[in-house]
Amino acid sequence: MSDHTHHHEHSHAHGHDHGEAACCDSHAEPVLAPLGVPVTGGGGVQTPIRILQMDCPTEEALLRGKLGGMAGVAGLEFNLMQRVLTVTHIPEALEPILAAVRSLGYTPELAQGSAPPTAEPAKPWSPLIVAGVAAVASEGAHFAALPAWVPALLALMAIATCGLTTYKKGWVALRNRNLNINALMSIAVTGALLLGQWPEAAMVMVLFTLAERIEAMSLDRARNAIQGLLQLAPERATVQQADGSWLAVEAKSVPLQARVRIQPGERLALDGLVASGRSTLDQAAITGESLPVEKTVGDSVFAGTVNAAGSFEYVVTALAGDSTLARIIHAVEAAQGARAPTQRFVDQFARVYTPVVFALAVLVAVLPPLLAGGDWFAWVYKALVLLVIACPCALVISTPVTIVSGLAAAARQGILIKGGVFLEQGRKLAWLALDKTGTLTHGKPVQTDFAVLDGSAEAEARGIAASLASRSDHPVSRAVADAAQRDGIALLEVVNFEALPGRGTHGDIHGQRYLLGNHRLIHAQGLCSDALEARLAALETQGKTVVVLAHEKQVIALFAVADTVKDSSRQAVQELQALGIQTVMLTGDNPHTAQAIATQVGIAEAHGDLLPEDKLKFLEDKIRQGVAVGMVGDGINDAPALARADIGFAMGAAGSGTAIETADVALMDDDLRKLPRFIRLSRATHTLLVQNIVLALGIKAVFLVLTLMGSGTMWMAVFADVGASLLVVGNGLRLLRFK
Repeated sequence: MSDHTHHHEHSHAHGHDHGEAACCDSHAEPVLAPLGVPVTGGGGVQTPIRILQMDCPTEEALLRGKLGGMAGVAGLEFNLMQRVLTVTHIPEALEPILAAVRSLGYTPELAQGSAPPTAEPAKPWSPLIVAGVAAVASEGAHFAALPAWVPALLALMAIATCGLTTYKKGWVALRNRNLNINALMSIAVTGALLLGQWPEAAMVMVLFTLAERIEAMSLDRARNAIQGLLQLAPERATVQQADGSWLAVEAKSVPLQARVRIQPGERLALDGLVASGRSTLDQAAITGESLPVEKTVGDSVFAGTVNAAGSFEYVVTALAGDSTLARIIHAVEAAQGARAPTQRFVDQFARVYTPVVFALAVLVAVLPPLLAGGDWFAWVYKALVLLVIACPCALVISTPVTIVSGLAAAARQGILIKGGVFLEQGRKLAWLALDKTGTLTHGKPVQTDFAVLDGSAEAEARGIAASLASRSDHPVSRAVADAAQRDGIALLEVVNFEALPGRGTHGDIHGQRYLLGNHRLIHAQGLCSDALEARLAALETQGKTVVVLAHEKQVIALFAVADTVKDSSRQAVQELQALGIQTVMLTGDNPHTAQAIATQVGIAEAHGDLLPEDKLKFLEDKIRQGVAVGMVGDGINDAPALARADIGFAMGAAGSGTAIETADVALMDDDLRKLPRFIRLSRATHTLLVQNIVLALGIKAVFLVLTLMGSGTMWMAVFADVGASLLVVGNGLRLLRFK
């Protein structure tokens, strides 16, 4: 049955067969540039062409063979899920390219941006029903021993009604020296007709066409799992006009900083920040959170979420095409292009398997009659059955359907996986390194203690500290600044301000240089004393982070700040350990705090005082020992470690564009329980992939043996092929319901 592989890959024009493009970069991004966008460096342009008939590797292999060698074509990128082919070419080659695509019997349209694909017109079922009735009647006429022309006529009628497209596609394939499923089927059916096996030829064609149809429907299901996300954001938004009036306009045309009004029960069309009013929003579509979230002035809101109660106005922070939702869709589409290892194996296997079985079929047809005086009719018939078995469809289609279903199931739960490869590797993780702030804890520390050491006025010391702290975006500094602001302490002017990564900040106030930072900074300045060490240690053992204010001569004040652990973190760590995964905490915070928090969460191993490069080194040591390591962080300061880990997980990615771009897996909200969910999904995906490969190859093997023993018939072979394909597709689609 059809080798609709539906893994749209973004590979470049190397081979002439889809398998040769299998080694594509796991972070491939689909390029949907506007028409004729100049490409840097090559002097070429990129044109996306939408081809409705292109939705499986059969068509891809043909297009690759046809366009790959053309003058002026520098690269081909296939996005089978969206049916878009992006060609990198010299400007004057566009017309010949379109002509070449038409010569294969396809209708190319120039795709504008990344507009959702036009649906292919639904094919009517009536011709297939007529063909089915005719094929069954032919079988009946043959059985009732009616004159030979009756079953023959009925069979030809059946083939003419449903099989002409297969013949047409088969002819195009053979003309381009390509042994795809349509070519194999055309040869097998023609052979059966020549041997006078009329009813059988008709049954084979009808079953094959039916299978193609059912398969296309199941693939649409996988495709729609992603398209469903696209429909989440409404097309119109109520925007304030220059004269203050409100008008519903196309979401696509709303500029940044526009003011949008939302009524209860409405879905948001764009991302933004709440400007006035308050409400609760259902963010399940973006973050997978089941409970509605409170929103008030200054909070982020996302396109595709539902306003539950209350009305509010918000200011647009991202254009329609750049919203978090658009990014999610883009990432999931790109993910299907990054081929999973199993898929590469399957594609390479299929590339060898089909020609080998085809050659075997030729030998079976020719050698026994020539060498051993066998019956030509019987052996040619066996060869035709082998041809049907030579189609690796069930095998080829099983992987992408399973992977796409897994990616879609994860996206619905607020887990954004950037490639099939990560979905597959998740099951191998042995260690997970977790950042502390914002990952295990709320990341919004509050000031708990404060002491002046040099006899300065309390308000003055707090004012100086808050003035330096307010210039930093570090959560600990924010806590000091917020506490001062709450108590109404005025900020002072800071000049020559400088942030010292991993240590703190310094700046001049009233002509005096002040430092605000951690223990390490005070050490480096030589301002530590035994008495100070004792005070710091007492606070740090309580799991508090201490910030010290000093000038060049002495320490002025201490501020203690504590972060609180999320409830979900404890449960997540327990679940991970139950799955057999070792957890370790890596943090820039001091070792006492690290240990205190680790104990609260249930993590045995914790390392504190780490700079970003130390976290990276820890991971590299583990990877050198051959351990599969995942890193979980909030995406900004953990970028090097996230990139180096086998799988990098970014927390709370809904608000941060960087996290969605850099991590391999983005958890859209801050709930760590998504990690064990991801691991379980990965394990389930692997199980299904293995089941599918065993099913597909097992059924083939049985029929190969039956045929060579002389008891396999052609329509049994088609039935087995069709059956296997439907079984593996159905099995793969089970992941869509994964909870």
